[in-house]
Amino acid sequence: MTRILFACVGNSARSQIAEAYCRDLGRDVECASAGSSPAAQVDPNAIAAMKEAGADISSARPKGFKDLPDLKYDYLVTMGCEVGCPFMSGVKVVAWEIPDPHGKDIAEFRSVRDIIRAEVTQLLAKLGTLRTKE
Repeated sequence: MTRILFACVGNSARSQIAEAYCRDLGRDVECASAGSSPAAQVDPNAIAAMKEAGADISSARPKGFKDLPDLKYDYLVTMGCEVGCPFMSGVKVVAWEIPDPHGKDIAEFRSVRDIIRAEVTQLLAKLGTLRTKE
């Protein structure tokens, strides 16, 4: 089982979207997301953009690194933000440059959603954990 942690500052949009796509597209993978300074709620535009794509993240809640179960992650994926991630021994860090849609309109969230979907798909394919169509 491959374990992936997606991280950004607020855990309110980018890392939540990545986690949702990882759950949907991955096989034999366990994923989570967290932020260095969690927001009060998932951004409504992130929820709306994902709903348009057929994914429901309305029940997701932002969390900090200390809120995660004590698991050993194989990969830490950062979203292109200045995240103060805790040291995780043996973790391979993957850095993505994803624009921050915070405070922008729904069109920006759609664009970011699509970028993240492509990145998650590429990562899972590289790891051999991309779910194949049955």
